[in-house]
Amino acid sequence: MIKITIRKHADSYIGFETLGHADYAEEQYDIICAAVSVLVINTLNSLETLTKDSFDFNEDSETGYMKCRFQTSLSDGGRLLMDAMVLGLGQICDNYGNKYTQLLFEEV
Repeated sequence: MIKITIRKHADSYIGFETLGHADYAEEQYDIICAAVSVLVINTLNSLETLTKDSFDFNEDSETGYMKCRFQTSLSDGGRLLMDAMVLGLGQICDNYGNKYTQLLFEEV
């Protein structure tokens, strides 16, 4: 299962973390792992390219670990990109169920 934790303080995103693999299908054929990875990496690339928001990022592809922590409050554009990522991740969870993904929100 992929556990996705979105960290917020009030209405501000602090960062997020993913851990695990969906095990929906064999490695390289797992559409859920691929979808989660695409949403997360595209969001990070978009934040880096389209905004001036800065963040720290760590990953370990073996464990499915990705961690992002924003260095400052996000811009309006950054919040919109994060809202879009959370929407997409939520739809994956809704469509495939908690057997493969879990989306959590943590107030910090």
